[in-house]
Amino acid sequence: MPMPTLIDIPFDKRHTCWFCNEPSNHIFDYYRMTHTPHPSLAIPACKECHMIAKKNLLTSIWDCRDAVKDNLMHLYSKDLAIGINWTEQELEESDFDCMIFGGFKKSAWMMYQIAQSRMNARGWPLSLDGVLLEGEIAGDSSQYHTGFEFDDIMFTSLTKAISHYSKTLSLDSGFLQQLVTLLGKAQFGYAVKIARLNIGITPGHQRRILDELIEDMDQ
Repeated sequence: MPMPTLIDIPFDKRHTCWFCNEPSNHIFDYYRMTHTPHPSLAIPACKECHMIAKKNLLTSIWDCRDAVKDNLMHLYSKDLAIGINWTEQELEESDFDCMIFGGFKKSAWMMYQIAQSRMNARGWPLSLDGVLLEGEIAGDSSQYHTGFEFDDIMFTSLTKAISHYSKTLSLDSGFLQQLVTLLGKAQFGYAVKIARLNIGITPGHQRRILDELIEDMDQ
């Protein structure tokens, strides 16, 4: 089997992980299968993304990237939760000056920004010898992923966003999913707000809320 070809690397992206934009010190070799829509590729990657990618090859490099993002979101869910529960100003004005919480106050927002940046990184368009791969011609490989952005974080899918907010805020994931289905992606924040205001309610109470929303929409 021929060795994978190193992708074209823009001058300002040399030594940069294609998956997360952190400094890279590894090369990830992706060997194509018969169903893979691109040739074998060699991709610059950081140590963490390299390890994750090797375990999540899937059917294309773009599917592999989405799997890497999902794993990073799981690993850094606490750091990402900082941006959900706090603003930078609230942290600066907080009373966390004791030995236990002083370190959190100083580093929390930076930790959130690093995690956010890694999640939002999409990598540069993939090309070999100046020729874009077929999956990139449509623009940012749009035919191979269905991302969803909310609160300045790019999720690999709407389902992943629902899962993340359900776990971070201790919400009923099924109820939140029903709310999003009813209200639509554009009102994702409103769906989260309703779910947060109704934590621990019975399934019957959830049904009544959904029915009331349907009635309001029909008016």
